[in-house]
Amino acid sequence: MGREANIHLIETLEKRIEEGNGDVIKLKRARNSLLNVSTRVPPEILGEIFIWRLFRGAGCSLRSQHFDGLQQGCYNFLLVCHHWFEVASNTPELWNFWGNTLQDWKKCHHRSGAAPLDLVLYGNRRDPSVLFDGPLQVAIRSRFAQNSIRKVHLLSNDSNLLTAVISLLTPDGEGTRNENIESIVWRTGGDFVDASQFFAQSRLSKLRLLDLTGNIRISSWDGLASWTTLLTNLSLVAGEFPTPPTMTASQLFQILGSNPNLQELMLSDIALPDDTEGFPLQAPQVNLKRLSLTGDFRRVFGVLSRLTLPEALDDMYLIGFDSTVEEISQTLVPFMRDYFRRDPRFQDRLRVSFLSALGSISISVKAMGPLATTQRQPFVTFTMVLDEILPPDAQERLLIDLIALTPREHVVFLDANLNMKPSEELFSAMPNIETLCLSDVELSEGFLQPNPDGPHANTKLFPSLRVLSLEDVELDDGDWGHLTAYLAHQTSDGQLISFEVVDAPHIPPKVVDEIEGLVEEFIHYQKLEAEG
Repeated sequence: MGREANIHLIETLEKRIEEGNGDVIKLKRARNSLLNVSTRVPPEILGEIFIWRLFRGAGCSLRSQHFDGLQQGCYNFLLVCHHWFEVASNTPELWNFWGNTLQDWKKCHHRSGAAPLDLVLYGNRRDPSVLFDGPLQVAIRSRFAQNSIRKVHLLSNDSNLLTAVISLLTPDGEGTRNENIESIVWRTGGDFVDASQFFAQSRLSKLRLLDLTGNIRISSWDGLASWTTLLTNLSLVAGEFPTPPTMTASQLFQILGSNPNLQELMLSDIALPDDTEGFPLQAPQVNLKRLSLTGDFRRVFGVLSRLTLPEALDDMYLIGFDSTVEEISQTLVPFMRDYFRRDPRFQDRLRVSFLSALGSISISVKAMGPLATTQRQPFVTFTMVLDEILPPDAQERLLIDLIALTPREHVVFLDANLNMKPSEELFSAMPNIETLCLSDVELSEGFLQPNPDGPHANTKLFPSLRVLSLEDVELDDGDWGHLTAYLAHQTSDGQLISFEVVDAPHIPPKVVDEIEGLVEEFIHYQKLEAEG
């Protein structure tokens, strides 16, 4: 058989294969049409199933604060059969998300129809000036004109791009075309993005989440205070430049007053000039669950002292910079003492952590009792960055003063890197400690024991202790006797404890044997050995 005959035969076989494929496809469609999912499930219900698969089955959540996009391959349901593809194509909610980049936007925006839009941008891999072209801008303007934009999440260091997108969403005059926006998350680390016109001319009556991070300038907050009533999350974080978003104390309180259901408030390095003359001393009460204030301590406390906080917050973060010991003692300590007294969850078992570093002190108090186990365990964290380096004795004194503001009698777990010299005064007021974890420990004479000539002589500083953990241990002249003396003192009435020592000098075998004879369980390991 010649070459030409072979070519002709091959062409004939390929044609028959194609015809056969067509028959197979028809048979598959006929079979699929008889399946229960096609004959018994209405298209609307099947469309809802697709929505659930995309946003929940793909690891995403419609209720999440920040939309994370769709995982690769989560459109595979379109390939099941022709009927499923038709149902999906006629379910507009499936196309309310254009993607995380301009590349995704260009591919998907023509499918979205009139569905409520989640406009999300997480940076770009290419030149935005080429990708953000006329057709895409027209599509955004069109959706804006339809008042169908639900979320605007823009995260990019390209300030020009963010400015361009925001300008497309800004009304020409004060209007209501973007009144259906529920969530705004804008974050940039580039040059300033001026969003003043957007907030001045927009009526964001359905806004629930506002998160502005970075160099975003807003000249007036009056519109936000006037039109928002449903905010549950407000987060304002200043950028690297010294001029943060302009907001005064009275404007903040007006926003809080018009949004009584606010649950999360975060202000970081936001200048709040005090213009509250004639304004009520106390800001309107809010139903906060989470509060985070960071910045100059005088401004932080200026806000904190005027907030009428609910009885039970879930989290409170306070970070103050350039503070003096006098300011802390006169302002924060009385406030926090009153707060712990009012919140019933802090009247039970507590975990307290202290960290003293060069130029800073941090304290964290977490509820552990039954009142906290029925819901999220609440905690309060305060970090103070001092404007001066305190000498060791002054820093130790401040730590003792700070722990005094907590309900010390309820502390059952203490984790700290405290110097041990002033410990008697501190620990004698915390008799219910069950677990004690100390780091940067120096084993010296009288370690963790009361002064034999003091008011607590012949008593135990930790009558309820069950677990002792020491880390980064230093020896006084290589002598382990101070530790064994303490363990003998602690267990003298037959009450055993578990003891752990981490990253300590070599312990001689005889000392190990002595320790094991005194405690219920003894664990000794080096950090490097543990990591290996």
